[in-house]
Amino acid sequence: MAKTPTSSLRRGIMVPALTLAIAGLAVAATCFSVDVAEYGLVTRFGRVVRVIVEPGFHITAPFDRVVRLDKRILFSRPARSEYLTADKKNVVVDTLATWRIADPERFIAAFATRDAAESRLADVVLAEIGAVIGRYPASVLISTDPAESRYQAILSEIGRRISDFAKPTYGIEVLSVDLRSMALPEQNREHVFDRMKAERAKIAKENRSAGELEAKKIIAEADHEKSSIDADAAEVAERVKAEGDADASRTYATAFRQDPRFYEFVRTLRAYDKVIDDKTTLFFPADADVMRMLHFEARPASSEPPPPEQSLSTGAHLQSNEKPKEGVQ
Repeated sequence: MAKTPTSSLRRGIMVPALTLAIAGLAVAATCFSVDVAEYGLVTRFGRVVRVIVEPGFHITAPFDRVVRLDKRILFSRPARSEYLTADKKNVVVDTLATWRIADPERFIAAFATRDAAESRLADVVLAEIGAVIGRYPASVLISTDPAESRYQAILSEIGRRISDFAKPTYGIEVLSVDLRSMALPEQNREHVFDRMKAERAKIAKENRSAGELEAKKIIAEADHEKSSIDADAAEVAERVKAEGDADASRTYATAFRQDPRFYEFVRTLRAYDKVIDDKTTLFFPADADVMRMLHFEARPASSEPPPPEQSLSTGAHLQSNEKPKEGVQ
């Protein structure tokens, strides 16, 4: 059958179009982009021929393969593990490691996937933690005294040992290793808590003893100060009293010089006022001074004594027919 002009024209258009499509696919296969958060590794038959660090569009051979690795900071959290310290104490440690890929070519040669890298890195972290913790007693890891604790120094040593091994071996740079928590095994907690309580009770007892000693010192100082103040006050009081007695003596002396009989009379009345009340009975001789002072009636001109019995307003009774005596009931 003869070819028609239409079929010849169609064939002439399809061949160039197919050629252009194949060329476009070949160009697309050789072009790729690298993100800012990743590495691009160009491999040829399993061997790395180029490492692309800068982001952007790149061209490679059609038979090359591009492997992408994460350039960001990554986190790895190994399983909780139990370790033995230098003083034979068990501690349970929960760890968090921060790392990134520093050598993509070495990393891809050591691991096929990121999960494999994290698993291997976790083994290294746990091994180094056990090696370091095993050289120190538990008191330097779990302590409330900053001078006794070496927690930060131990963390730095663990991170340095892991980084020195992981970077040249796996191309991994370990940025930090943090012990998120440190606990005691369940079978040891009660014993440790009892010991902690005993230590706190000892500290409390020492503080109470120091407080009691300080209180006694303060009380002793206060008593000493009180005694000193009392002594000063007593001295001042005695001096004031002596000055008052001196003034009173001078006053009495002046009054005595002015009228001796009146002064004697007043002093006698004051003395009787202190010893006589409404229940006191006094017996005086007939010639007692008080009879002379308290007898306000006019005496006869003769020198005979007054009648033997006279009633006194003070409650005193005089009896002249008995022997003179003086007493108080």
